[in-house]
Amino acid sequence: MIRIVTAGRLRRLSEDAENARTRARNVQGQADAAWSQHIRELYAVTDRAERAEAVTSEVGGILAHAMEELSAAQQELLLKDIEIRRLRRELEGGPVEGQALTLLLHHGEPHTIYASREDAQADTATHGAPADQVWQRCDERPAATFTWPCEAFIYNAASNGFRRAHPPAARPVQGAA
Repeated sequence: MIRIVTAGRLRRLSEDAENARTRARNVQGQADAAWSQHIRELYAVTDRAERAEAVTSEVGGILAHAMEELSAAQQELLLKDIEIRRLRRELEGGPVEGQALTLLLHHGEPHTIYASREDAQADTATHGAPADQVWQRCDERPAATFTWPCEAFIYNAASNGFRRAHPPAARPVQGAA
């Protein structure tokens, strides 16, 4: 079969080919634009994912530190609760024969009563007394001559009260035989 192609037909085929090339260029441009948009979105998503991962790591570290602090606080609370229970039992138990208390005096006036001499000495440091001060008991001199003397008292069940642990030396009364 022979086909005769006319100039008009060649022109139309040429125009159709040119239109197809133009359409192909347009479609290629749209495909390139879509591809570059896809790549930009991919980079943006990757960046957000990396930042989220970094924030997650940082939050994990903060949470771990907070959990450590919480654990330490719970331990401290437990120890304080145990100490409070011990002190309540001690308080409810009442005085025990031979149990000593320390009275802290300030220039001869009673200031505070402590369970031990060490507690009294530690507390006087908060009132400005030097920590290396030589602690003395009140002797024959008046208690007012001492700035922060400590005096120990021992529970005496027979009298239902306390007596000095170190009573002053007996002095003869004038005119007594």
